[in-house]
Amino acid sequence: MAKPPVLTPQSDDFPRWYQDVVAKAEMADNGPVRGTMVIRPYGYSIWEQMQADVDRRIKKAGAKNAYFPLFIPESYLKREAEHVEGFSPELAVVTVAGGKTLEEPVVVRPTSETVIGEFMAKWVQSYRDLPLLLNQWANVVRWELRPRVFLRTSEFLWQEGHTAHASQEDGRLYAERILHDVYETFMRDVLAIPVVVGRKTVKERFAGATNTMTCEAMMGDGKALQMGTSHELGQNFAKAFDIQYLDSDGTQQHAWTTSWGVSTRMVGGLIMCHGDDAGLRIPPVLAPVQVVVLAVRDDDAVIERCRALAEELADADIRVELDVRTETSMGRRATDWELKGIPVRLELGPRDLTEGVVTLVHRVGGVKEPVALSGIIASVTEALAAAQAALLAEATTRRDTHTVDVATIEEAAEAATTGWARIPWATLGLEGEAELAKSGVTVRCLVMPDGSLPDSDSAEGALAIVSRAY
Repeated sequence: MAKPPVLTPQSDDFPRWYQDVVAKAEMADNGPVRGTMVIRPYGYSIWEQMQADVDRRIKKAGAKNAYFPLFIPESYLKREAEHVEGFSPELAVVTVAGGKTLEEPVVVRPTSETVIGEFMAKWVQSYRDLPLLLNQWANVVRWELRPRVFLRTSEFLWQEGHTAHASQEDGRLYAERILHDVYETFMRDVLAIPVVVGRKTVKERFAGATNTMTCEAMMGDGKALQMGTSHELGQNFAKAFDIQYLDSDGTQQHAWTTSWGVSTRMVGGLIMCHGDDAGLRIPPVLAPVQVVVLAVRDDDAVIERCRALAEELADADIRVELDVRTETSMGRRATDWELKGIPVRLELGPRDLTEGVVTLVHRVGGVKEPVALSGIIASVTEALAAAQAALLAEATTRRDTHTVDVATIEEAAEAATTGWARIPWATLGLEGEAELAKSGVTVRCLVMPDGSLPDSDSAEGALAIVSRAY
C-alpha cells in the first residue's frame, strides 16, 4: 500500500499545499489571537537572511536606521485625511491603559508616516538638513479580516523607509532608486524571483501618496503577489506635519517626502514561487543552510568524516549543518531536509567513505550523483550556483508563459483565471478596472511597453498587468 504524500499536491489544492508547507517545514504557527503568527526558528532564520541583505542595500543607498514608537496619537493620523480614511478599517486603537480611560486614544502603528513626519518637522530647518533618509525595522498592526500566515497577518514584521527632500525630482529619483536598486535587484538576485516593476493605478495606490510603485511577482498557481512598494508622497505629509526648510534663497519651503517598505510577506512569496510537491526550495544565496551533511549509518569513521567535511565547508564560507542523527531513519531525515528546501545534501556512508566519494543530492531537479571528497568545495559551489540560476530561470519561464496579451476586458478576465493578462490601459481604463474588480481581478500595475515606469497617472501608452492576487 502506497504511503500518503507528506504534502497536499499543488495541483489538488494550492492554498492547502501552502499551509502544509508552512506547518511541516516548521516555518510558522498561527498565534493565539486571530490573524497573528508565531514565526518558528527556521522561518525566522530565512527572514533574518532577507533582513540582513535588504538592510545592507538600504544603507548603501544612504539611509540610516532609527526607531519610532509603536503607539501613535490618534490625532496624528487625522491630520492627513486621505491617510486615515485609507487605514481606518485596519486600525487597532487603545482606549484604556493602566486601568484608566485615555484622554486621547492611541493607534497601534499601522505604518509610521505620521509619527515620523512629526519628528522630521523638528529635525529639518534648512536645505542643508536635506535629504533626510531614515529607515526602521519594526512590527506593524493592520487588523486583517482574511488572515493567512506570512501573506496577510494582523501583525507582521517589515522595514519602512521615510525620506524628506528639497525637490519633487529628488524625491522621485530616490523612491525609484529604492524600487530598482534595493527591492528589484534583491528579489531577482537573492530570492530568484523575477518581479515586474510598475506604477499602481490611482485606485490601488497608498493612502496619501501621489504615486505608488510596486514589485509584483507571479506565484506557482499564476496569481500575483505584491512583494514591495515605494511611494512618492508629494508634499501631502509635509503640509500636514509642517515639514519646512529654509532654501538657499532664504525662502520657507515644504519638503517632498517618500516612504517604502518590504515585509515578512516576502517569505510567503518565496514559498509560493519556488516550492514544489516535496516542500520548500530555497535559493542558495538566501538559504540559512546551503548544505546539509548526513551520516547514512551509525559508524564512527563515517561520523568523524562527516564532521570533518562540515568543517571544511564552513571554512570555505558555505553555510552548513551536520546531521548525524542516525537513530532516525535516513529516509525520514532526507524527507525533512527536502521539506525545508536545503539546496544541497551530502550523504556519506561506509561504502562512500571506502571509495572516497560522497553522494551529492540537488534539491532543484532532484539529481543524485557521486562526487569526489577531494574536490568537494568546487562541486558544492558549482551545485549552489546552478540551483540559484535554475530557480530564477524556472520562475521567469512560468511568468512569461502565463502572461498573455489581450485586447478586451472579457479576454483579460478569462486570462486572469490561470495567469496574468496584459491589456492597453487606454482600452481598460477606470471603468474596466472597476468591472474586473467585481470578479476579483485587479490591475496589479501599469508598465510602458519597454518595461519602464509610466511618468503620470494618465499613463498614456501604458499596459495594465491584470491578475487575481493574494
